[in-house]
Amino acid sequence: MAASTLTEVARLAGVSPATASRVLNGSARKPGQDIAERVRQAADSLGYIPNAQAQGLAKSSSGLIGLIVHDIADPYFAAIALGVQEAAREQRKMVLLATTAGAPADEKEAVAAFAARRADSIVIAGSRSSRPEDKEGNAELAAELDRYCRNGGHVGVVGHPVVGATAAGGYHVVTVPNEELAASLAAELTASQEGDFVIIGGPEGLFTSDDRVRGFQRGLAKAGRHPAEVLRSAFNRSGGYEAGLALAARIKDARRDGSSGAGSERAGSKGTKRICIFAVNDVMAIGAAAALRSEGLRIPRDATIAGFDDIETLRDFRPALSTVRLPLEEIGRQATRSAARADAGTDDAEGATSPISGQITLRRSTETAA
Repeated sequence: MAASTLTEVARLAGVSPATASRVLNGSARKPGQDIAERVRQAADSLGYIPNAQAQGLAKSSSGLIGLIVHDIADPYFAAIALGVQEAAREQRKMVLLATTAGAPADEKEAVAAFAARRADSIVIAGSRSSRPEDKEGNAELAAELDRYCRNGGHVGVVGHPVVGATAAGGYHVVTVPNEELAASLAAELTASQEGDFVIIGGPEGLFTSDDRVRGFQRGLAKAGRHPAEVLRSAFNRSGGYEAGLALAARIKDARRDGSSGAGSERAGSKGTKRICIFAVNDVMAIGAAAALRSEGLRIPRDATIAGFDDIETLRDFRPALSTVRLPLEEIGRQATRSAARADAGTDDAEGATSPISGQITLRRSTETAA
C-alpha cells in the first residue's frame, strides 16, 4: 500500500496543501484551531507520516545532531557517545553516527553527509593528527567544516581544534588536560616505582597521544627520573598487544642473562625493581597486559602498568588497572551543549561549560608488593 500524501490529507480536510503543511510540519504561521484540528484528524485517519525534511525547512531546524567517532566499539568513544545522546535527548533531537577509524578524509565525508541532511550541529570526538599522510585529509576536512559553519552550522570538538579550520566562530572545543594529567600520573607513580619507565604511545603526530607522552616525560623529569623510552604503536588494543610482546621478550631475555634491574630473574621478589609501563590509553594497556600474560608474565609481579581514561571495561579487568579517570560522558554532553547554545544564539557566558578535570586512580596493577 502506498504511503498517504500531503495532498490527500489536504483534500480530506478541505484545505490547501500549503495550509496542511503549515499544520503538520511545524511552521510558525499556523491557521485557526478548528482548521488545524481538522487537518490533524485527516492525517490520523489516513495514517499520514510527516516528512522530516519538510519539517526541518519549516522550523529552520532538522532536529539532527551528527556525531563522528573513530571507533564506536572502543569503550572510550562509546562513553562519549552516551553523553552526546543524553544531551541530544535534552534538546529533543536525534543523533546520526559515523565511525571513521580516525582518517580525516573519512571524517570529511561524514561532515558532508551530515551537512546534506541539514544537521543542526556536529560533534567530532577523536584525536587530531599532524602526520604527513593526514595533511591532505586535514585540509579537506577543514574546508568542509568551514563551509558547514558559514552556512549556519556549529561544531563541538573534543580535545583539539580541527587542523586548518578558519571559521573560528563556528567551532567550540572541549579541551581535555591530557598533558597535565599525565604529568600528575607520573608524579604519583615515581613515588612508589623504583624501576625504569617505558611509555607505550600511539603514532607520532597524534595529538592526544603526544600530549600524554609529553606530560608523562615532564612528570618524570620533575621527579628527577630519567626519561622513559617510548614505544610507538597503533593507538588501539592491537598496538598495545604488539608493544607488550616486545616488552615481554625483553623481560625474559633479562632473566636468562641474569642481569639486575627491570626484568631480572629476581623480578617480582620483594624490594626488586620492576619495569613500569605507561600506556597512553586504557585499551593499549589492556592489550599490553594481555601480551605479557600470554608470555607467562604476571602483573604486578613481573611488571607494573598504568593506563589513561578509566573506561567502563576496566570494571572487569584484573588486576585492577591504575589509570587517569576522565569524565567521558560529561565530555560528550559538553561538546553537544556548546554547539547547541551557539545554534540557539545564546551568549557564551550563559551556562558556559565547566573545565574538564580528571583524577589519578592507582589500583592493583601498580602496587609495589607483588
